[in-house]
Amino acid sequence: MSPPPLASGPGGPEALRPLLGTVLDALAAGVAERGGPLPAGGPEAVAARVADALGDVLPDTGDPDALRALVHTLAAGAADPADPLCAAHLHCPPLALATAADLAVSALNPSLDSWDQAPAASALEAAVARTLARTAGLADALVTTGGTESNQLALLLAREAHGGSVRLVCGAGAHHSLPRAAWLLGLPDPVVLPAPNGTLDPAALDQALTTLSGPLLVAATAGTTDAGLIDPLPQIAGLCDAHGVRLHVDAAYGGGLLFSDRHRDRLAGLEAAHTVTLDLHKLGWQPVAAGLLAVARPGELAVLHQHADYLNAADDSEAGLPDLLGRSLRTTRRADILKIAVTLRTLGRSGLGALVDRVCTRAGEFAELVREHPGFELYDRPVVSTVLFRPAEADDDAVAAVRRRLLYEGRAVLGRARLDGRLWLKATVLNPHTRPDDLAHLLKLAEGSTPG
Repeated sequence: MSPPPLASGPGGPEALRPLLGTVLDALAAGVAERGGPLPAGGPEAVAARVADALGDVLPDTGDPDALRALVHTLAAGAADPADPLCAAHLHCPPLALATAADLAVSALNPSLDSWDQAPAASALEAAVARTLARTAGLADALVTTGGTESNQLALLLAREAHGGSVRLVCGAGAHHSLPRAAWLLGLPDPVVLPAPNGTLDPAALDQALTTLSGPLLVAATAGTTDAGLIDPLPQIAGLCDAHGVRLHVDAAYGGGLLFSDRHRDRLAGLEAAHTVTLDLHKLGWQPVAAGLLAVARPGELAVLHQHADYLNAADDSEAGLPDLLGRSLRTTRRADILKIAVTLRTLGRSGLGALVDRVCTRAGEFAELVREHPGFELYDRPVVSTVLFRPAEADDDAVAAVRRRLLYEGRAVLGRARLDGRLWLKATVLNPHTRPDDLAHLLKLAEGSTPG
């Protein structure tokens, strides 16, 4: 019996061709079966359907229909970010062209831990990462799995720049990955400052920087997870400069505004940071994963250098083979840069900027619908593309019940956020194909699910 065909090599494309047809048909059938933004019935019902389709995970004899059956099951049981009523999280619907590029990476399977495993991919990554860093006003960038890894790297670089220890100073709205990174790296407990109205208070920051001693790292946020708010970056950068303190900006969400002529000014001050987290599987429409950490001082990356003779032997490096181990904390790394490069080259800055403008406009329209509706309360106008709202006069239990009812019925996916001591429903518009009538329908569903 011959072994199964491979995805790469001379016969790879022809081996993939019929399998792609199976996958595409199964995806279409699964979406049709689901019939909405997510499967109905809640966790137990979904788990039962998966168990039924999966059967024996490792049977004695294989099932040639497994590809079709399991792709169908995954699609039927997905929370689909391409559905306009799936608007809870910073989880974008990926562009078809980026997904197609990602297929090529899966087929070729380069690993970016040594040049001889990824000759073209390593050159592509270096050029594209540098360009994106310069778009943010910095010098170079490392490719990461997303905001969490980028934030951890930022703290690591700060720690090493300060000789082995640094204390994180951040606002109450900072992403949870920042204090977690401080814990993982054995750093002192973070100083968490007030964030009135959801953003870091410059006066509180100034007082903290005046009072605290020892090396400090201030972490600001450009696009909070809860409400998409942007800290006052110019003021924060000025305070960091005045106090001689290092600045990191987590722009995992809001960094996509850099592509937009209309909205990029909201990120003024970003260029003053020592490190910046970017994440194109949010406001960049990439399949997961597509993160970066931009750095102002590329020389600081030298602390990441590791030596493994089988990957970066000294004589190979002296002979001109690029040393890739210092470009990540990971060893095996997928060529996630290809889908980003394809998107940048295909759409250009103006094309990506137009997508950013569309989702920001739709979020503003949704906020206006909420503001005009007597049965709902709006938190505030969106800064990026996140809208917080809640049924008027409802308590927090009722707000939570609205969200869960829509989830269990499979009718809509709304998030939740707690600001000003109250629970809010969260709609994050990341689908550039969302129409105004989709937003009206989303609000109507929330209205119909409000406990009487």
